[in-house]
Amino acid sequence: MRSEDVEIFSDMTNAAVMRHPGRKFPGILVQGDNLHAMCLRADVACEKVGRGTPGYEDLNGLRNTLWCYLNHYKSTLDEHGIGLPFSEDRRF
Repeated sequence: MRSEDVEIFSDMTNAAVMRHPGRKFPGILVQGDNLHAMCLRADVACEKVGRGTPGYEDLNGLRNTLWCYLNHYKSTLDEHGIGLPFSEDRRF
């Protein structure tokens, strides 16, 4: 872990906008519990749409991207001995 200054353009709850050092454009900070909720919602959406339905592949691609972010988040917290801010048993 390292500490660096970031530029904070907005610290709105669950929608902080900040620029990481060395980046041209700001990004948005998604809290881990919200990211987890988005992943679960994407799972439900894919389930409802169903494989083979028009648009499913795009939706599933989005779902996979969200889960990749969440898995990276979880492994990073684990490496630093930080517990998850959500229960993995929780489903929508």
